[in-house]
Amino acid sequence: MTDKPLLPTILSVNAGYVDTAGFLALHGLFTAHVTGNFVTIGAALVLGTSGIVAKLLALPVFCLVVMGARLLRYRLMAKGRSVVSNLLLIKLALFIVAAVLALYHGPFGQGDSWQAVVTGMTLVSAMAIQNAVHRVHLGSAPPSTLMTGTTTQIMLDVADRIHGVSEQQKAAINVRLVRMSLAVLAFASGCALAAVLYAFTSMWCFALPPVLALAAYLRQEDAAVAAHST
Repeated sequence: MTDKPLLPTILSVNAGYVDTAGFLALHGLFTAHVTGNFVTIGAALVLGTSGIVAKLLALPVFCLVVMGARLLRYRLMAKGRSVVSNLLLIKLALFIVAAVLALYHGPFGQGDSWQAVVTGMTLVSAMAIQNAVHRVHLGSAPPSTLMTGTTTQIMLDVADRIHGVSEQQKAAINVRLVRMSLAVLAFASGCALAAVLYAFTSMWCFALPPVLALAAYLRQEDAAVAAHST
């Protein structure tokens, strides 16, 4: 196993991809960055666009799934079973379900149709599990779904380098800059890829998240590598 885990990068690509694909196909629904739906709810109310129901449900569904993942963690630990493996497997299953729903029922003419809402909440649930896994088992890695804090830290580090720091601080900053810049680049690449595939393939763009989830599952041992590097 390499000492440079790929799992955080895969998760960042996945987060950017799923958030963009969901936003485009599900009338402005954020599936990874769920608090962003507060903004789109306001826009929907003013502009009269659809998708308000899904946006209202996104945060409570996200919260409930994170709680469920946490409770499942305790049960898995009590039985001596791998937490990361099982949670990533559940995420993979959810993405497969979401892909089937999108391909069978999409394109979605109305964001508040039950088909669109169920598809959206399935994606939200999958991303809730990803957030929970990342928070608990990849805590040393930059967040995979929120790039604002990561970008802020990058700019702070760049400013520190310009100002001048000790050699020891410079070494730590360089390591952090590489890791955080890679996370932002991976997320942005996922966003761009989702936009291109949605433009050319419509609902078939949802066939890729299960592939990314499978790649993450196959790299599950990277979580242990990341934990040992803290």
